Amino acid sequence: MQKYLKTKELKFGSKKFKLPTEALSYGIGLFGIALLSGWVPEYAKTYFADFAFKNQNFGSDALATLISTVFLVAGFVGAAAEIVIGFLVDKTKSKRGKIHPWLLYGCIPLGIISMLVFVAPKTSNFVAATIWMFAIYCAYVMLLVCVESPGNCFGAVCTPNPDERSDAISIAGIMRSIGQSGGMVVLIVVGLVMKAVMGEDGFKAAEGKGLDLQISTAVCVIGFLLFLFIMLKNTRERVPYTTEKVNLGQSLKFVFTNKNLLMVSLAKLAGFGRGVYGAASLYIAIYLLGDKGLKLALLLPMGIGTAVSMLVVKKLIKTIGTKNTFIACSAYGAVSFLLLFGVSMIIGFRKELIIPFLIINFLVGLQNGNTNLTPNVMIADCVDEIELKTGKRQEGLCYAGYGLFSKIASAFTTSLGTYLVFKWSGYMPSTDASVAYAVQSDGTLTRFLIIYTIIPAIFVILQIIPMFFYDLNAKKKEQISLELIKRRGVVETDD
Repeated sequence: MQKYLKTKELKFGSKKFKLPTEALSYGIGLFGIALLSGWVPEYAKTYFADFAFKNQNFGSDALATLISTVFLVAGFVGAAAEIVIGFLVDKTKSKRGKIHPWLLYGCIPLGIISMLVFVAPKTSNFVAATIWMFAIYCAYVMLLVCVESPGNCFGAVCTPNPDERSDAISIAGIMRSIGQSGGMVVLIVVGLVMKAVMGEDGFKAAEGKGLDLQISTAVCVIGFLLFLFIMLKNTRERVPYTTEKVNLGQSLKFVFTNKNLLMVSLAKLAGFGRGVYGAASLYIAIYLLGDKGLKLALLLPMGIGTAVSMLVVKKLIKTIGTKNTFIACSAYGAVSFLLLFGVSMIIGFRKELIIPFLIINFLVGLQNGNTNLTPNVMIADCVDEIELKTGKRQEGLCYAGYGLFSKIASAFTTSLGTYLVFKWSGYMPSTDASVAYAVQSDGTLTRFLIIYTIIPAIFVILQIIPMFFYDLNAKKKEQISLELIKRRGVVETDD
């Protein structure tokens, strides 16, 4: 009978893989990346719309269209960058492996460009503003890919043991999920400090200029760098890379014709609209809870639900498999969104809705553990399947292939969300330099609610469809893993 040995050092470093120490360090690194990647896109939208060119008379419709287009184009730029970076990651050979060099050399430029996103030029020229917005945000997206894409690959190279790998991805996935909401905590703390230092009136004036967003960005950048350095110091790559030359054309052809990887990627693309609730969350926090800083209070129950569900999803994957877990959790997610909409419409958009809204938001969050964890486990399994068929281990391109679809989906999500919030909803930005956000009509508030619930529910259902064609079940995965372990010489036989 064949069984896994404890993980041995195969290529890099000198220490054996240790759970949960290295998995936690991996998670801390992903927490840092998510802290920045969750903050910048989310708050760049409101910075561009409400603060960057305030009182420049650009027109709310023109500005909304511009912002939507910028995020759409930047998403496609990021998608193209995913493939290039994935290919280059697979070609990288160093004493530290193929992942660590990208994280080490890409983090400082990413931190700098992230801060520059929130420093708009003083201009009343719409063309100049357009050029700046496209240039700065596309530059941010490209540098983010240089760090985020290799970081996502690390779970596939931290250990050759698939059980250890799944555990590491699970732990890191929970940390990443928490990190995505970390910016909201930063914003609250920065706001409290600014009020203490500047006084209430001084803070309102600074908030009206977006200064709190700029300071919060700097804090997120510092956190990102510190957390990423912890990962770099305490983790090793242990799955050996292949030495054959990697041909981009042939590799792309195989990656994009691998049915299982393609189905995981198409599920991400088909469900792109599920994330539009994020575009409306800031404004629901403002107009339902009364303060943009309370966006944390709005999304914290969802975040707790996400963390809890990732523990549940981990057990579900081992019990019913990745495919069934994805389908079941997605169906549940659609129902929870519809429940939130129904209760909100019955109670009405007033203070009495706050407690029920937050409770059901927790239930909505229980679906997110699936979308944060299950696809990453599936991709790691697809990496093994492709290695078995081709003899080449191509984590970079496999994750880049998924990342390409993910970036396109993100572009559609952000563009659609921006359009829905700033145009379709009838949102009116403030024209008063001392007032950050203007009063909105009841119709606009109802449309915010639709953006937060009904539209995501539709796309959660759509993301299920490709999964019916995914066929890497537990038995097939075990056969692949054992065959690869034989090839690497890390399996023993008991009679």
